[in-house]
Amino acid sequence: MNFGEVLFNEPAIRQVAVMDAKYDPKKIEPKWQAYWESNKLFKVREDLTKEKYYLLEMFPYPSGNIHIGHVRNYTIGDVVARYKRMRGFNVLHPMGWDAFGMPAENAAIANNTHPAKWTYANIDAMRSQLKQLGFSYDWEREIATCKPEYYRWEQWLFLKMYEKEMAYRKESFVNWCEACQTVLANEQVEAGLCWRCGQQVRQQKLWQWFFRITDYSDDLLAYSDNLPGWPEKVTTMQKNWIGKSFGAEIRFAVEKRDEVIPVFTTRHDTVFGATFMCLAPEHPLTIQLSRGTSQEAAIAEFVERMSMQDRSDKALEEYEKEGVFLGVHCINPLSGRRMPIYTANFALMGYGTGAVMAVPAHDQRDFDFAKKYGLDIIVVVKPADEDLNAEILSEAYVGQGIMVNSGEFNSMDNKKAMECIADFLEANNLGKRAISFRLRDWGISRQRYWGAPIPIIHCDNCGVVPVPEKDLPVVLPEDAEMLEGGNSPLPQLDSFLKTDCPKCGNPGARRETDTMDTFVESSWYFDRYCSPHFHTGMFDSAAVDYWMPVDQYIGGVEHAILHLLYSRYYTRVLNDLGLVKFKEPFTRLLTQGMVCKETVSCARHDYLLPEEVKVVDGDYFCKHCDNPATLGRVEKMSKSKKNVIDPNILLEKYGADTTRFFCLFAAPPERDLEWSEQGVEGGHRFLNRVWRLATERMDQIKDVSAFDGSPATLEGAIRELYKKTHQTIMKVTRDIEERYHFNTAISAIMELFNTMSGIEGANNNAEQDRVMRFAMESLTLLLAPIVPHFAEELWETLGNTSSVLLSKWPSFLEEALEKDELVIVVQVNGKLRGKFSVATDAAEETIKQMALDDERVKKFTNAKEIKKVIYVKGKLVNIVV
Repeated sequence: MNFGEVLFNEPAIRQVAVMDAKYDPKKIEPKWQAYWESNKLFKVREDLTKEKYYLLEMFPYPSGNIHIGHVRNYTIGDVVARYKRMRGFNVLHPMGWDAFGMPAENAAIANNTHPAKWTYANIDAMRSQLKQLGFSYDWEREIATCKPEYYRWEQWLFLKMYEKEMAYRKESFVNWCEACQTVLANEQVEAGLCWRCGQQVRQQKLWQWFFRITDYSDDLLAYSDNLPGWPEKVTTMQKNWIGKSFGAEIRFAVEKRDEVIPVFTTRHDTVFGATFMCLAPEHPLTIQLSRGTSQEAAIAEFVERMSMQDRSDKALEEYEKEGVFLGVHCINPLSGRRMPIYTANFALMGYGTGAVMAVPAHDQRDFDFAKKYGLDIIVVVKPADEDLNAEILSEAYVGQGIMVNSGEFNSMDNKKAMECIADFLEANNLGKRAISFRLRDWGISRQRYWGAPIPIIHCDNCGVVPVPEKDLPVVLPEDAEMLEGGNSPLPQLDSFLKTDCPKCGNPGARRETDTMDTFVESSWYFDRYCSPHFHTGMFDSAAVDYWMPVDQYIGGVEHAILHLLYSRYYTRVLNDLGLVKFKEPFTRLLTQGMVCKETVSCARHDYLLPEEVKVVDGDYFCKHCDNPATLGRVEKMSKSKKNVIDPNILLEKYGADTTRFFCLFAAPPERDLEWSEQGVEGGHRFLNRVWRLATERMDQIKDVSAFDGSPATLEGAIRELYKKTHQTIMKVTRDIEERYHFNTAISAIMELFNTMSGIEGANNNAEQDRVMRFAMESLTLLLAPIVPHFAEELWETLGNTSSVLLSKWPSFLEEALEKDELVIVVQVNGKLRGKFSVATDAAEETIKQMALDDERVKKFTNAKEIKKVIYVKGKLVNIVV
């Protein structure tokens, strides 16, 4: 093939370079980064004549420094983007900043600076770092979600959603962090503590803005099974989070009162066994029903204590079951039984109706609670072949069986009884068949400063009034002075707060001072990348029609629920409003593993950074005090445990290409990567070896054309090199295209290099020079997405005047993939007993085993002791018995 053929117009013609004797990344990498930038090599636009490919990594929060996790994530994406471009695709590969939210605000406060100043400075620093790593981003599409030109359009969409009642305001219990002065999602509460500041979280009732994501529960769930390009673990996590359950809603009347408690249950076959009721501490009836009873004070104390506990499912699994009697009873609508009503820590307001009909004989949690508080246990489902005695049960029976103690439903199979009981409930107006979802509406209110203002005005005359579209954006004042303790300045900033009501003109109206959850910004940024400078709407529909959906999305599995689910929901809103033509934003999803490293600690100085440790004869010592240091287990890199590697140190010592090489070679992308200094050194040595081979052979091959004929015309070592090159092209292509197994692709490239190194140079063999030229060009093209600066330098030195990125990805000859075969003779005690064919590259052990397994040979070896198996390479196997 003609390797000089380019896929795109070359922006500038360069003089052919002379290769330096030594590989110097500090010289090469800035050279090529400047060339790419000055020639706008990564700039892209819509082109209907080309197939598009939209490659996107999850954009970062601008913390100030990229970490190795970023480097790995973005390197994976960059390899795919460069590869696809070389395959002829029109590739969109943008970058921007998830710039709003608590992390930036907390960090700014901790560093005694303003969030805006902190954020913009960090963006500048991180942009520089990303450019140093050679990532092929179209920087002209860069966005920052904290800019008014970005968030004005989510304010606009908020108004559209408000008009359609997709957005609403209500009072609800929330996870409240006093230290951060804001609401947290359940996933942001870890063991009862705030994920950001580590302080205690409590339940608090606040007026909040919500998006009706629950309107899309069924659709989100159904499409979770229609995402073949997503990891199964992610779709499973989303399905579990949506949590669709089929069952019945049963109404329990409160004794001698007007209140009725609706309960959702998936086990309505056990309703005759319900002996008590449990309400969530947050349930509005918990306090209401206890008023005026002897239990009022105890209930108030319990509810307050529960408000300080982690109320997540995971935490509740670990708590001992506890509760308090409300002092009132309800009536079981089927059995007529008088049931005491408790409030219990295991009842969740976020599931079903917040009330649980407790059936201790058939639910282990209810069983434990009943045993603790001496409550009745009634068996209503028993195995077909045995009876159960409630008085001696050691655990709840949760299996299937036959109905007992259930009135007219006795002797029925419990599955059939479910349908019959549901019919009875509906016929007698006692309940109905029902579906419940674990998913709750998305609370988007945050009581923080650094976020997109919610475009609402509160007027004493008119109530809640949306900001007119002509007045958008509602700009966050970036000059607001921060308050002590992290409190938002917006409620006290008259220049922001006070405004006229757009409906009645009331000059005493007030702006909404809550800001939007930062997940709102990240739920549509991928659409904005398609036309980031579009000023008359959220995006240019024609551009979105061309680029979307994202073909490959890359990021951490920790975003499996919140970000990915919200993005899927937000896209459905855009679809319903006629703004986009698709429902799913991401066709394929890759969740890369974590980067891990062992911890090192000192008894005096606790955890140590790598640069704070010295190693002497394999022993670790603290540089601060010279005391022995302890090598801990391998864990996810984290600032708190100081087992982090600063990418700047790697860039300074090894350069970007070596750093990229290690991140790709150490593990497949979906697996955790264990950091290894030796692995980085190994990658650096390999690039130096390739460089030396290129310098040694360049005079012989730079002025010849690459061999492109049939392998049948070649002989010996150069024939094997030619075939090996084609086999490597096939292997690398498939590893990148089908599996993203960059580690095995690199291994194949290393094997090709070893074969090239085995060819002796300076033998005045023109045919060999042409094959070596083909192998060197192929090696360079295969390395181009992985180590782009290195490959550009080799490509230029080979005499090419176009960028390697603009060259075609190499193709392979099917003819060259056919493996040559050897005929192996098999002897037993020196006498010919058989023969077989085998590939020339078959391993010795494989050939020996094939000889032993040959049916003709077995006639002479069966029942005999095999003393020795001798292999003469490429010729024969002699079995001595």
